[in-house]
Amino acid sequence: MQRRFILKLAAVFGAASIFSAAAHADDTIKVGVTGGPHAQVMEVVKQVAAKNGLNIKIIEFADYVQPNAALASGDLDANSYQHDPYLQAQVKDRGYKIIRVADTVTFPMGIYSKKIKSLADLKTDARIAVPNDPTNGGRALLLLQKQGILKLRANVGLKATPLDIVDNPKKLKIVELDAAQIPRSLDDVDAAAINTNYAMEAGLKPKQEAIAIEDPNGPYVNILAIREADKNKPWVAKLIAAYRSPEVKQFIEAKYGGAVIAAW
Repeated sequence: MQRRFILKLAAVFGAASIFSAAAHADDTIKVGVTGGPHAQVMEVVKQVAAKNGLNIKIIEFADYVQPNAALASGDLDANSYQHDPYLQAQVKDRGYKIIRVADTVTFPMGIYSKKIKSLADLKTDARIAVPNDPTNGGRALLLLQKQGILKLRANVGLKATPLDIVDNPKKLKIVELDAAQIPRSLDDVDAAAINTNYAMEAGLKPKQEAIAIEDPNGPYVNILAIREADKNKPWVAKLIAAYRSPEVKQFIEAKYGGAVIAAW
């Protein structure tokens, strides 16, 4: 009887051990980010989340395409690097079951140049680099339109492409490049529209060096994204709470001096 009792006890402790390991696994998530500010902010989020029992493993990517692919395939639990128009375009094009669960920060896009001090100084046939993905490319064109450099087809909205340019007095040449590569192309073009996370990663200072910059209150606020199937899991609320904590907001304000803006 004693041996039978010991075996039962061992079974109970074994089951408890397995359950404990599973529970611990549920409290550890992998979050994808792009390098620069998104990664830096997530490091602070990680510290805050750990206090509430959520362990975050940060996975850094060098482009905009892979973090959603990794999330959709289950290699990530969440990502933090994109704005909602980009996510919606990816969902439409690739059929991802990925949803937005919280707004995070805004990175106003800027126009940079090593050759001119103002967009008014652009010469005829000047070359301007813009991101080659549909949403950020359209974003860059809308910024150029707002600066009076060109005019787009009426009601084109956020999905503008170079084909939607209906007035281009200086016959500007729009050069479409991968967003992450544009900072390295500044020497080869007259001006470039650069996403702020990539600008800062390249050592550019948006507030001081951009010759034109977006209004921060536009539609391009960045987001936390997860798989739709995970939306009711407890770790999602913990992740959102950690991101939107006073500690993270204080870090953003102190670190970036207005180049990155908390969206809560």
